[in-house]
Amino acid sequence: MKLIESETLELKKSTSEIKEAIISIAAILNKHQHGELFFGIKSNGAAAGQNVTEKTTRDISKAIADHIEPKIYPHIKRIEIDGKACIKVLFKGNDIPYFAYGRAYIRVADEDRQLSAKELEALILKKNKDKMRWDTETCKEAKITDMSAKKIKSFLKGSGLKYDTVRNALEKLKLLSDGKLLNTAAILFSKKPQIFFPNARLRCAVFGTTDTSFTIDMQDFEGDLFFLIKKAEEYILKNIHIGMKLEGLRRIDVPEIDKAAFREAIINAFCHRDYREFDSVNIAVFKDRVEIRSPGLLYGGLTIETIRTKMVSERRNELLADMFHRVHFIEKWGRGIKLILSKEPDTGFSEVGTKFITTFKRKSYYEGKKVGEKVGEKVGEKLTSNRQKIINFILQNKNISAKELSEFVGISPRKVEENISWLKEKGFIKRIGPARGGSWEVVRK
Repeated sequence: MKLIESETLELKKSTSEIKEAIISIAAILNKHQHGELFFGIKSNGAAAGQNVTEKTTRDISKAIADHIEPKIYPHIKRIEIDGKACIKVLFKGNDIPYFAYGRAYIRVADEDRQLSAKELEALILKKNKDKMRWDTETCKEAKITDMSAKKIKSFLKGSGLKYDTVRNALEKLKLLSDGKLLNTAAILFSKKPQIFFPNARLRCAVFGTTDTSFTIDMQDFEGDLFFLIKKAEEYILKNIHIGMKLEGLRRIDVPEIDKAAFREAIINAFCHRDYREFDSVNIAVFKDRVEIRSPGLLYGGLTIETIRTKMVSERRNELLADMFHRVHFIEKWGRGIKLILSKEPDTGFSEVGTKFITTFKRKSYYEGKKVGEKVGEKVGEKLTSNRQKIINFILQNKNISAKELSEFVGISPRKVEENISWLKEKGFIKRIGPARGGSWEVVRK
């Protein structure tokens, strides 16, 4: 039998290497929670043999008990390999992190490496993540009477379950612990979740440029998560451009950003955000993009690269995600990012400060910019920045008013009228129909 060292197997020539052996046991436990170690085997796998007595096994057992914390209880026995006496130590334990001689180690391939302070912190968080999860904590202030029967009935209908009483419904959904409401129940079904969670809030804004220097609109919403998701979706639809296509004799609205893509990003923002952060989910509509900002960075060791290339999911709020799954808001298997990228391949993902940001490009901005530039080139005139902006906005919305142009471009109504007169005179644009009820057309020569 030829043994080869691995992440779960360590070989020692003799018990003279007991200290190194104990470090290996702790390192393997921290990585895999189980493993085996042999005394009397060289590192190349060849049997060297080992003097084995009852005292030998007792000494090994005592050394492990004295120098590994928390305590483990290994199985130690004498075996023969290639006719030579050896000792096999089987061990397991789930109470990570384990310390050997007061230090924590991790197994990497067939080597033992001391954990850094950050790695040790991550290991402890991993161990306690179920205990520390916000969504499964009890909401101490909330009572059954604070729950909305109407909201619960609507949810149960959407998930194919029957309603009898508020308490029974919450018990079926596993949203009670020892008769107390969990945070998930309060933020989804209470009459006024903002009483218990001031961050049960959505903040939205529209900006007239590609940065935050000129604000056109700002609105805040508060309420349960289903309400906030709906409001976020409505806000984006209201503030981006909607085109159209014909299917047979029917007109179909086509938003410049795919609705399924930004809806998925909104749901992800509310489902996976860090609710221990006081901040809200934010929607920012710029001239060239829409950003959905969620408090809390990627969870469980995920990176931007892995979420773009791998269909994996690590959920900060597992119970909350399960509630969303019941009403078909999310998939079980982490397909959300894949769906977004299939609809909007240019979607950007980033982590800035303590926020995760999903960014969608606005097609109207980039297409309008190209067309506007071509119009200027073809009539042999160089457009000023404001005139270029006016043409871009007209390309995006042929019914746009002078007042709206004033707000979007950031100049006075009088200046808008002066620029429009110049554009008409030079043949850039023309008015179709009456002043009231008519529309604009960009002339393409």
